[in-house]
Amino acid sequence: MNLITELFLAALALSLVLQIWLDRRQIRHVLTHRDAVPEPFRDQIPLEAHRKAADYTVARTRLGMWERAYGSLLLLGWTLGGGLEWLDQTWRGLGLSTLATGVGVILSVLVIGSLLELPFALYRTFRLEARFGFNRTTPGTFVSDLVKQFLLTLIIGAPLIALVLWLMESAGPHWWLYVWAVWIGFSLLMQWAWPAFIAPLFNKFEPLQDESLRQRIVHLLERCGFRSSGVFVMDGSRRSSHGNAYFSGLGRNKRIVFYDTLLKSLTPEEVEAVLAHELGHFRRHHIRKRIVLMALLSLAGLWILAQLLQMPEFYQGLGVSTPSTYMGLILFMMVAPLFGVFLSPILAGLSRRHEFEADDFAASQADPRTLIHALVKLYEENASTLTPDPVYSAFHDSHPPAPVRIAHLSRKLKEQPQPA
Repeated sequence: MNLITELFLAALALSLVLQIWLDRRQIRHVLTHRDAVPEPFRDQIPLEAHRKAADYTVARTRLGMWERAYGSLLLLGWTLGGGLEWLDQTWRGLGLSTLATGVGVILSVLVIGSLLELPFALYRTFRLEARFGFNRTTPGTFVSDLVKQFLLTLIIGAPLIALVLWLMESAGPHWWLYVWAVWIGFSLLMQWAWPAFIAPLFNKFEPLQDESLRQRIVHLLERCGFRSSGVFVMDGSRRSSHGNAYFSGLGRNKRIVFYDTLLKSLTPEEVEAVLAHELGHFRRHHIRKRIVLMALLSLAGLWILAQLLQMPEFYQGLGVSTPSTYMGLILFMMVAPLFGVFLSPILAGLSRRHEFEADDFAASQADPRTLIHALVKLYEENASTLTPDPVYSAFHDSHPPAPVRIAHLSRKLKEQPQPA
């Protein structure tokens, strides 16, 4: 057993044990507080709704534990179990060029991996989400989504993979800089293209018809200096009763999107407050900061990959007998997330900080009470637990826990000038 094998097994064991420990903490903490609504919410959320959120959270967390264990077994099967070795030798036997073989192997891994994870996706959609009254996805829609995702992988993914592998093979010792530039360009292109060309393949987007609400939103956008290509309503109810709102895209393709389920549950004033929060991310340059952070992390990852590709023991230690550029890329993509787990508290903490800043901005553009009422409605509608375990939350939650977030907004109320 070489050093790479030892490091891999240690990282796999540590990450799995850590995540299951966090899951167990979450389950225990949520169940402990299942029968009492936290004080700030007792007048707004019924006990039965609180219990439903607790049960939903526990069910999702338990499913996540099984998924993590299953994913770890799959990773062992792909690497030390010989799955990648067999796939590589099978494609090599076809006598194709190195580039075509590499693209074929990577696409095969993506497709086979999706099929192996399909049972959990089916259970989550048609059992767990249905059990709590959230699922509205039909089997036909589920299959249609899978087919569309597969076609997009072929149409968009195959050329991108081919370009990356070609650069890795022919761009010299600094190939990682060229690949990084291609990846950043592709990511920005996808952000620009997603709202106008890709998202409509999966959902219908219609201009907001409520004129009074539209005017309220237009005035908010003007105050915030935000330009978009329109305000749209998405048929989120086609797949789920969960509600949400977001804006996406770059340049002239920026779109503001509301789930139809959200518009049915919130008042116009509450919709404006939720949108003010989303615009806070824009005004505080969070999108730009996240793009820069992801660019730096991807640059560091590609540099590390460049060093690993020169080490024969990297391949041998992970169950691959014949070194190649594409196998090195696959191995890195599979193994890197094990180490990313230990960075998650930092990234999640940064995201929660951005959420506080966006709430602060929303409180300056709308009544904080209205945002609080909207958030409480969304917590209830989406069955979001009000009592997450603090340690679990530090690793997993991109948003502050509900009591912390509401307390933060309540302090904003006290800071507002009182009428004379």
